[in-house]
Amino acid sequence: MVNPEEVSIPVDGSAIVGDLGIPAQATGVVLFAHGSGSSRHSPRNRAVAASLRQAGLGTLLMDLLTGREERVDAVTGQHRFDIGLLGRRLVSAVDWLGDRPATAELPLGLFGASTGAAAALVAAAERPGRVQSVVSRGGRPDLAGEVLGRVRSPVLLIVGGDDREVLRLNREAAERLRVPHRICVVPGATHLFVEPGALEAVADAACQWFLRPGHGEERHHSPP
Repeated sequence: MVNPEEVSIPVDGSAIVGDLGIPAQATGVVLFAHGSGSSRHSPRNRAVAASLRQAGLGTLLMDLLTGREERVDAVTGQHRFDIGLLGRRLVSAVDWLGDRPATAELPLGLFGASTGAAAALVAAAERPGRVQSVVSRGGRPDLAGEVLGRVRSPVLLIVGGDDREVLRLNREAAERLRVPHRICVVPGATHLFVEPGALEAVADAACQWFLRPGHGEERHHSPP
């Protein structure tokens, strides 16, 4: 089992903290972008990250805000929906991974949850030569706006079958993508995928996508 190490990633004259775990002979690395009001300690993202590491993929879970910004956001909520800011932070992390000998040559994927999915799509559009695949979990890809048409990496959109409004928004966003993409619906799952087997279904679908980015129409993925 890989024990992730705490790392510091320089951004905008400051630094943000991340947890980096690289298995021996890793076949790729996945950068996580959490949703609004969450952090790198999100239990759902950490569970998915652990599954990816078991499959031989490295993971980097990072806070998207500095400590000062988090304190301000906790009171005002002004940063959590600033997709431009969050996207720039992910771009900084993408570049940081590209500068590290252990990760520079590894295929890179992005995993975004909630508003983090929009930020991941922004980063993918900004670094098309580096980002090879994107996965969204219960995400808001619609918040990426016109950037959707500039994404050049295959995109998997995982949505709970009972998360009806988010499913509608994902279907509308998917129509604006010009790359191979798929909507994976987890039957009976709600927005946080707390139902038995739902998060395992997310991890399985994400792992398959990162290992072999694919394409196709909407499909349903039944929890184990």
